[in-house]
Amino acid sequence: MMSTQETPSQPDFRERAKANDVAVARLIGFEARDVADGHATVTLSAGTQHANPMGTIHGGVLCDIADAAIGTAHATSLEEDESFTSIDLQINFFRPVWNGRIRAVAKPVNVGRQISRYVCDILRDDDKLVAQVSSTVMTLRGGQASGR
Repeated sequence: MMSTQETPSQPDFRERAKANDVAVARLIGFEARDVADGHATVTLSAGTQHANPMGTIHGGVLCDIADAAIGTAHATSLEEDESFTSIDLQINFFRPVWNGRIRAVAKPVNVGRQISRYVCDILRDDDKLVAQVSSTVMTLRGGQASGR
């Protein structure tokens, strides 16, 4: 029996992200694309399954795709024995989306040795800004990164 502190053996998170083999991605239905050099795009075909009670795409879904894009972008800067964790995430909503293809485009504002900052624009197919997310992430090394 596995304790709550242990994690099952699995491929490196970078490999899972590149292969879109991430549980939350399968659950929500998003895919990482155009991943390279601190940048990443996550796409989602938004539909009624992503809606809040008002019928627009739930803000938490927008946060999820932005967080995934930011995490994937940051992962491109990590060494083999490093991992990371989010420190904060802030979202500003500009216009609703009911359905259709949306994309979260993450890029670095500042990449430091330990603390990095990213911004992520969430765009509709017509390139109109739906929301903007900013997030600070902390790079973990050694024992802090172990098992993450």
